[in-house]
Amino acid sequence: MDWLRYHLRKNRLLQVLYLKFTSIINSINYLIRRVRPSALLASKQMKRKQHAATMIGLAKQSGKGRLSGKVAIVTGAASGIGRTTALLFAREGAKVIVADINEVDGVEVEKQIKNSGGEATFIHTDVTKESDVQILISTTVNNYGKLDILVNNAGILLEGSVTSTTQGDWQKVLDINLSSVYLCCRLAIPEMLKHGSGAIVNTSSVQGLTGFYNSAGYAASKGGILALTRQTAREYAGLGIRINSICPGIIYTPIFGINTERPADREALFESWSNQMPVGFFGLPEDIAFATIYLASDESSFVTGANLVIDGGLSIRGV
Repeated sequence: MDWLRYHLRKNRLLQVLYLKFTSIINSINYLIRRVRPSALLASKQMKRKQHAATMIGLAKQSGKGRLSGKVAIVTGAASGIGRTTALLFAREGAKVIVADINEVDGVEVEKQIKNSGGEATFIHTDVTKESDVQILISTTVNNYGKLDILVNNAGILLEGSVTSTTQGDWQKVLDINLSSVYLCCRLAIPEMLKHGSGAIVNTSSVQGLTGFYNSAGYAASKGGILALTRQTAREYAGLGIRINSICPGIIYTPIFGINTERPADREALFESWSNQMPVGFFGLPEDIAFATIYLASDESSFVTGANLVIDGGLSIRGV
């Protein structure tokens, strides 16, 4: 730079050329700043569409019998991640017990599986009640003779900081998100022990790994799932039962409770989510369901006590 400054002072032509060059560069930078936001938005929209097309394609290609002969319970299976997991489990050959408190949508999932040639049973279940969970387990074993897979997916999201969350809301989130995992595991594991094998997949969240704004109860419940998963995996690893967890990031599901019927609102929401993702797009229920199939199948027979983070890089980016 000292050499350049010296010659600029000595050479008038060089000064003129330098000024023109910097002017061109500044103009290019200005245009980039004007164009870049819209170009980035278009790029993220394209990534979302490509990702959705990929997931749809993979779902259509599923059905290779990866869970053939398995009997699986999926809680929270009436909608969102649970629904997609139940549908894909059935396509992979599992006999699926659709467990949910939402009877209308749960029965619809059962019908969809049966109409596609699969086998499924809906069982109305409040996962916070031991009596309901006991009926869920016993009915499954009575109907199908065994229980191979348990997916603890039921959950709710209630927003609030530590100081703004009421004790009632705190307890409700812990009961549905965390205590239900304990109840289902406590009653399902003895049945799995009877035939010496089983796979349990617990749905946690990246909020169990890192802090988010205004989600005290939810984060506590999801962090508890991670600890409970490690603990139970350690206790039953030598008895043929594998227990793992999954931490989804931002997944487009009804749990967010946001009305996105208006296209403008929906696109604004999608853009907001995508901006948080290092990969440039948010996740879909299929992203989690495919991972759950892996952890539930014999393909992961050497995997237990593990936590699979599926968040588009959100947890490594920081929040």
